[in-house]
Amino acid sequence: MARYTGPKTKIARKFGEAIFGEDKSFEKRNYPPGQHGNARRRGKKSEYAIQLAEKQKAKYSYGILEKQFRNMFKKATASRGITGEVLLQLCESRLDNVVFRMGIAPSRSGARQLVSHRHITVNGELVNIPSYQLKAGDVVAVREKSKSLEAIERSLSNSSTVYEWITWNNDTKSGTYVSVPARIQIPENINEQFIVELYSK
Repeated sequence: MARYTGPKTKIARKFGEAIFGEDKSFEKRNYPPGQHGNARRRGKKSEYAIQLAEKQKAKYSYGILEKQFRNMFKKATASRGITGEVLLQLCESRLDNVVFRMGIAPSRSGARQLVSHRHITVNGELVNIPSYQLKAGDVVAVREKSKSLEAIERSLSNSSTVYEWITWNNDTKSGTYVSVPARIQIPENINEQFIVELYSK
């Protein structure tokens, strides 16, 4: 699948926040990219520009391409509930995102690689589709043969964040996607209403 493979710090600087997680390069240069950086005069952004930037931020944060993201928006629109909130919940329910949230991988791109390389199971079955949508109660685990992988061990030992909608058992290297997170539980700094407004035009 095609995906962004360029410098992540440059994208983080574009949005003015470390959307890919801890980034020492971003901390040193947390101003917009480009030849003039901070000195460049930036006029007031149009409403469209603000909405577009928010959509791009969400797409880069979750590692989703435009076609996939638009399809998710259509699904969110057809669902019950607040469209923007449902859209973020769909993003959070992706297998690669939950693998990242559980601490099995240090980043979403790392989680995507683990899933693609067949290291992850869902309810005991091998799943190698990063965009696989989890349902409440699904059990996500590291495949038996992969439990001793150094990258997974290192990531789990460095992981300390706990999410209310996910449980994790380090002994069995498995966790449960307990429930769909409420908007207040999703830590991403995304204004989903701007995305809804953009797609609704």
